[in-house]
Amino acid sequence: MGPVELLHMSVFSQSFSPCGRFLAAGNNYGEIALFSLSAALSPEATADNQRPILTFTAHEGPVFSLRSSDGVLLSAGNGEVSAWSWTELSKKNVKPLWTKRPNYKFSLEIPEINSMVVNTKDNSLALGGGDNNIHILDLEHGVFKSVLQGHTDYVHCLAMREREAELLSGGEDGAVRMWDSRTGQCVHCIDIYKYESCARPQHGKWISCVATDSDWMLCGGGPSLSLWHLRSLSPTSVFPLSGCQRQAAFYQDMILTVGDGPHVSHCLLGGDIKAQIVCTSQSLNTLQLNTNSTEHRVLTAGGSSSKIDVFTNLSYRAFSLSF
Repeated sequence: MGPVELLHMSVFSQSFSPCGRFLAAGNNYGEIALFSLSAALSPEATADNQRPILTFTAHEGPVFSLRSSDGVLLSAGNGEVSAWSWTELSKKNVKPLWTKRPNYKFSLEIPEINSMVVNTKDNSLALGGGDNNIHILDLEHGVFKSVLQGHTDYVHCLAMREREAELLSGGEDGAVRMWDSRTGQCVHCIDIYKYESCARPQHGKWISCVATDSDWMLCGGGPSLSLWHLRSLSPTSVFPLSGCQRQAAFYQDMILTVGDGPHVSHCLLGGDIKAQIVCTSQSLNTLQLNTNSTEHRVLTAGGSSSKIDVFTNLSYRAFSLSF
């Protein structure tokens, strides 16, 4: 890849392998890079260990979303999702196990798939994207079994409430919808931008991130990042972060979030910002915690550069992986 491409690279997505020893990252050129965390974290690590052990083109458009499930890496690009065996990838064999395309009603332009989430209860994969719908793929039988309709614009983000078997989706239309994943019915619809404490009309109403921790939900984008109690469907904390947040996660008694601006923000549940840790990229798209391995427990953040920052301790950046 030439210097110009490297200069304009963005990292959109990440996923750790089920064993926790590898990290996959997807960029705007449709490439997936595989990094060995065990090599990069080793005390004898060199600059070479911070480079991919493998890079391959997975999709024509950007790799907007990556997820791992049952030994398989799932990647989503424009209008398609592919599955790759982690074992084969670690041996540098790149051949998808399968590639599927949802049944789009209008096929003039191919809608991108912005987000994916696995429902472990029924072994299905929900895909949200540019056709305003959520397509449910039965992973066991490899068929699309239903379409959840309700959003009036792009679906940007999805999250799964495992215990309640509920799917949460956020979109360009400013709504967060809660779906009963068993019936496919929309149970609640919250227009976040209509709540005065969250609204930021200057940034728009779109919802770009949603995360859940049983009774609680985080969401943000145009509106401020806010914490919601799902039983009462009301915002309990609004975080005073200036830019639009693109990914947020619950971590112990904190919230970690990235978006516009070169840092990972550590927020307290009550609404205060505890710390902002500086990153390499000027703005960030993706934040991932490796909970699959105690030995390689790291936080990784990527965005508007070819670098992925690695935090072995949440308070400072240890080093960067390079695409």
